[in-house]
Amino acid sequence: MDYLQILKTLVAMDTSVPPGNNYKEALDYLEPIFKGCGFQTQQIEIPTDQAEGRAERVNLICRRTNPGRPRLIFYAHIDVVPAQGWPAFKPYVEDGKLFGRGAADMKGAIPALLIALEKGRNLPFNYDVSVMITTDEEYSQGSQLRYLSQFLEQLKGAYFFNLDSNFGYVSIANLGTLQMDILVKGHSVHSGLSHLGENAVEKAVLLVEALLKLKTRVTERKSRIQTHPETGLDQMTARLNINMIQGGLKVNIVPDQCSVSIDRRLIPEENLAEARQEILDTLAGAPGVRWEIIREFTIPTLPPCKDPITDKLAGVLKEITGESGKFGEMGSGDLANIVVNEWGGHEFGMGVIRSESNIHGNNEFVYLKDIENLAEIIYRFLTT
Repeated sequence: MDYLQILKTLVAMDTSVPPGNNYKEALDYLEPIFKGCGFQTQQIEIPTDQAEGRAERVNLICRRTNPGRPRLIFYAHIDVVPAQGWPAFKPYVEDGKLFGRGAADMKGAIPALLIALEKGRNLPFNYDVSVMITTDEEYSQGSQLRYLSQFLEQLKGAYFFNLDSNFGYVSIANLGTLQMDILVKGHSVHSGLSHLGENAVEKAVLLVEALLKLKTRVTERKSRIQTHPETGLDQMTARLNINMIQGGLKVNIVPDQCSVSIDRRLIPEENLAEARQEILDTLAGAPGVRWEIIREFTIPTLPPCKDPITDKLAGVLKEITGESGKFGEMGSGDLANIVVNEWGGHEFGMGVIRSESNIHGNNEFVYLKDIENLAEIIYRFLTT
């Protein structure tokens, strides 16, 4: 199997979300490769009302049944974040790395899985294996995952191997998420008559100042769960970031509105409702500011996965690379909450992301050696 050509082909397909184009093209390319590995396949068209109004969403389900064995479902997503300012969709190899948008997050893990499945095509697996290739993970995909559940049975007690993870350790925990878009209100007038108006941008500064004071307190909160040393952190750490501010129409108009978008990440020990109230109290404490919440997105916190299967995977990793360990990741996603809280399953992961891979940034890359090692890890995990 020419995994490098597979990865180059996938990276060259612009599956950025938004808007979410070329999903079917990517899955049409992958489907016959999974069939060649001995899997039955089915493309699932997601109804628009199950994709938060987004059209032309399609996912791929692959299965190699093994009745009586534990249920194992590999998870991957084909979408990537947008890119600009570099040739993100013209993949190239240099110094043992492949560069391109999605190389590490997370298209590089898909050929690793394919190598393992092809190598084990004529061998018995330890599990009843399925693969789900999804879309819109970089946006929100909870409703799509719920729709897919009918094609993935049996789910209760199933193990979900999340390939959207870091390499070098087993991921056993993720951060919870609370995102808010806050609309700050003002009154628009000519800039020369600003005393008659109310400047929403300037009022937003007062909110930002209050949020930054809260950020100082939030980032002092540490989890009992360790993170991998590559993160530069000893433990999972709470986060509060102000990532977008938008306001104003023209330089000589006092703006009547300004939006502020915040991204709060919660360690497993934190409570989503308490974190939300803390933010609301902070916003309410900004003097003379009129505001409202216009969008919220949440992912609850979860305890770490402590199933013995994570010890097995860590042991295989040790055999292949000499590295090992089970750590929490400083990222979030819809999958774990749905798997654990709604489906009654177990979620853990390993992929090809490294801290230096610069995912979501310019010149994202994946180490080719990590793809090859992950392939061998998955193969041994399935067959030994």
